[in-house]
Amino acid sequence: MPDETATMQIGELADRTGMSLRTIRHYDEVGLLTPSGRSEGGFRLYTHDDYLRLMVIRRMKPLGFSLDEMAELLRVVGALDAGADDHDDEGDGHAQATRASLAAFVDETVERRAKLERQLAMADEFLELLRARLR
Repeated sequence: MPDETATMQIGELADRTGMSLRTIRHYDEVGLLTPSGRSEGGFRLYTHDDYLRLMVIRRMKPLGFSLDEMAELLRVVGALDAGADDHDDEGDGHAQATRASLAAFVDETVERRAKLERQLAMADEFLELLRARLR
């Protein structure tokens, strides 16, 4: 189990996620992934939670989600993690709306995954056509 209180610099985060320094810096600039702190030398410091947040972003990217959609999903997940549904008994509906937003992301992800699956099948067919010409 990782030490959830430890911090890492951007290079280590990049290595762990397989993402470039430039991409991580861009996500910082647009507000998707703000470092949890800075070292005395001004270097970005990231926590395990930051790593998990970046992994959500990385998993959304191949599905074609926009930066705004990524930010919205991260907001929804953050609200659920913070216990947004604790207030459901009071009838404020906030938790219900948060869960509905998450359900919409699930539905959208299912559709996008199916599209990728179709594209992969077409790529496999194309690859077979090319390989057949080598025989």
